Amino acid sequence: MCPGRAHSRVAAFFVCIVCVVFAGVLRAARAIGATLAIAPRRLAPVAQAAFGAAFAPALLAFLPVYAQAAAADALQEFLSTTQSASGTFTQQILRDGRVVESSRGHFAFERPGRFRWEVTEPFEQVLLGDGERLYFYDKDLNQVTVRKLRDALASTPAAILFGSSDVESGFRLRALAERDGLDWIEALPRNAETGYQRIELGFRGGLPAAMQVQDAFGRTVRFEFHDVVRDPRLAADTFRFVPPPTADVVEQ
Repeated sequence: MCPGRAHSRVAAFFVCIVCVVFAGVLRAARAIGATLAIAPRRLAPVAQAAFGAAFAPALLAFLPVYAQAAAADALQEFLSTTQSASGTFTQQILRDGRVVESSRGHFAFERPGRFRWEVTEPFEQVLLGDGERLYFYDKDLNQVTVRKLRDALASTPAAILFGSSDVESGFRLRALAERDGLDWIEALPRNAETGYQRIELGFRGGLPAAMQVQDAFGRTVRFEFHDVVRDPRLAADTFRFVPPPTADVVEQ
């Protein structure tokens, strides 16, 4: 396999995801020439009321608190009440504000630690966690990389979407201003060696609608989530992966 060809292949997550396409995962991904996000190697007037000068300071002080509560509540509700979900995603990799790569696919997860993040266009890739192991399958390269899920999931973007409700053990959380109709929250990794700098997660109606990840290489990976269904019926084999007979399997 050509080293340059493998190096240009970008792998996830998200989970988000994603899931995304994840330093546990990133460290594994870098070892196979990938980065955090799953993606193909070839190249995602607020009106002010006239309350008067006496009330304006109080109003301005209240708005950030309200935004913080909305974002924090949305994240906590999602973590504590959503046992599983499914949907579709689009993903873009940006450099200097320009989209350099894009992909799309579908995802599903079931807590704790079971998820499937599958890129379908323009190339086929699968990132799957079965609760014990993490599999990354690149159909074009006919290669499967396997590692322990617990090591790969901690303090990654996937941990926010697919992990347990104890998200603050791996991240420092801070509410951001509402934008694009979404309630945003920022997650900064407590581990400085994760390979990415920050995550922003946007919620609408208590469900994730967007996520942005800034990696250590100056890139921004942007995800949008669509058709998200809370606690759907999932097929029994959704989180089961059997490597193709001819695939090269690499255990890490």
